[in-house]
Amino acid sequence: MSARTEHRVEPATRTGFFRQVSELLGALRVSPVAKTLVALMGAIVVVVALTAYGQIELNSWNKPFYDAISRRDLGEFVVQVGVFAVIAGALLVLNVAQRWLGETLQLKLREAVVNDLVGLWLQPRRAFWLQASGPMGAHPDQRMHDDTLKLCDLSVTLGVGLLQAAMLFGSFASVLWVLSKDFSLFFNGKDHVLPGFMLWAAIAYAIAGSLVTYWVGSGLIARNAERYAREGELRFSLTRINEHLDGISLAGGEADEKRRVAMHFGDVLRATSRVVLGLTNLTWVTAGFGWITIIAPTLVAAPLYFSGKVSFGGLMMAAAAFTQAQSSLRWFVDNFSIIADWRATLLRVADLRRMLASDLEARAGGSRIAYEEGEAGALAIEALEVRSWTGHDRLDAPGLVLHRGQRVLILGTPGTEKTLLFRALAGLWPWGSGTVRRPAGETIHYMPRGTPYIPRGTLAEVLSYAMEPSSYPREAMVAALASVGLQRLEPLLNKTGRWESELSMDEQLRLGFARVVLQAPPWLVMDEAFGAFDDDTLELIIDVLGKLEHTGIVHIGSAGEARDRLFTQVVHLVKAPANTVREEQRP
Repeated sequence: MSARTEHRVEPATRTGFFRQVSELLGALRVSPVAKTLVALMGAIVVVVALTAYGQIELNSWNKPFYDAISRRDLGEFVVQVGVFAVIAGALLVLNVAQRWLGETLQLKLREAVVNDLVGLWLQPRRAFWLQASGPMGAHPDQRMHDDTLKLCDLSVTLGVGLLQAAMLFGSFASVLWVLSKDFSLFFNGKDHVLPGFMLWAAIAYAIAGSLVTYWVGSGLIARNAERYAREGELRFSLTRINEHLDGISLAGGEADEKRRVAMHFGDVLRATSRVVLGLTNLTWVTAGFGWITIIAPTLVAAPLYFSGKVSFGGLMMAAAAFTQAQSSLRWFVDNFSIIADWRATLLRVADLRRMLASDLEARAGGSRIAYEEGEAGALAIEALEVRSWTGHDRLDAPGLVLHRGQRVLILGTPGTEKTLLFRALAGLWPWGSGTVRRPAGETIHYMPRGTPYIPRGTLAEVLSYAMEPSSYPREAMVAALASVGLQRLEPLLNKTGRWESELSMDEQLRLGFARVVLQAPPWLVMDEAFGAFDDDTLELIIDVLGKLEHTGIVHIGSAGEARDRLFTQVVHLVKAPANTVREEQRP
């Protein structure tokens, strides 16, 4: 297995819907904005209740208004127009208040969810283990950014809509019952009493629509989840191209990258087309019920009018009440596609949080390297064996003790996994055996192979990462830059830029060593740190490291001229004999 190969484990079995919701609610309860969320939801309930009351008053207004029209009573007509203005004005204020409360609730809800996920993600080494955990850990950036935004937006929209539907139905159900409590249907020579006929008709109409909608659109949840996964792969592919433009252009790899993007985009189009087909089929139901709804209220209320039990104004009031009641009950029908989208998004966010909250390292089997705290001033490596797909690698010095100021070079024989050894010393790859005793209370600075991590921010922040720039005087930063030949960067210390693009690879590598000079860590562990330098730069770096008299240094990989000038001890990483490798679960 190459050092770049990711450790994969099978994803956990997905939990059910109610478990997903309860876990997210549990995270919200301990959020710093939990009280704000409760207050906003309470205010929304009050506003929705007042809106429902206003709509009842507006429905009752229909009878005197249309009766005045049927009587050609101009005076009463003008009065009812004034009543309408008052009711409509109050409802307008409530609508504006509901909009502000809903948008604010979305904002605070996203704040709580994102802070929770980021807090779990950026626990020590948790992000590394997530990306090595298989498909469940793919594209966490998209889930924390795009999916949380959509989840919070849809949760508030659907939640408020459901609350409104429930309150409106409860309000207008009583209206329908009163209007049709004495309803009777004449056939076979006698009257058949059907109390509450309009209420039962509204319920039956809505249930029929909901059942048909669920039957037609149930597959949309899985289709939406698949679409989001394919969108994440496409986004990752495009981001990767943007980050490696130099290598792609120099290699003439544009055509190959175009093929890769076309493949991922094709997956997106196919997944999206399946969603489109599902939405199209669902539209047959939702639109069909929508058109029928135009005349259904009047048809249901017509027997009351033609029997003389209600006036024309009463007919309009009954039809309006039926429309309100059945539209409330049709909430599921009207919002099923949105519910399916919300459900798919909830699945992705909940799965990510469950993975982050679990012990990712413990999900893989096999023996482990022991990490212990040793005495200050000494780094001890005892009987260390690192397990990989190709077997076990071990140091030919079974008991290696390094004191501050000492420098050890570890050379790997062909076939050994040097980068895995580096990760093992850092605690990122614990599979194997033996013990690593780290010096108590002392910082170990790790330099992985390739260019160092360069965060966004000022050059001073880059140089002092992961400490605050205020921890170091400007003079020390200037001296650190000068020690590695980066004097030209001195005027740019307070400038913010995309330094990974503005600096050459050689400058980025030297900036990594300038960071070491500035921070002067007690311990420095490096993985193939010298291979990219020319002779002059390598000599400069050797001199810089040589001046760190109180820093213990471990370098894994070839060292060129530094071997004799810098290191006092050479250890080899070798393959463990096959007969000593126990049969055990592979990482």
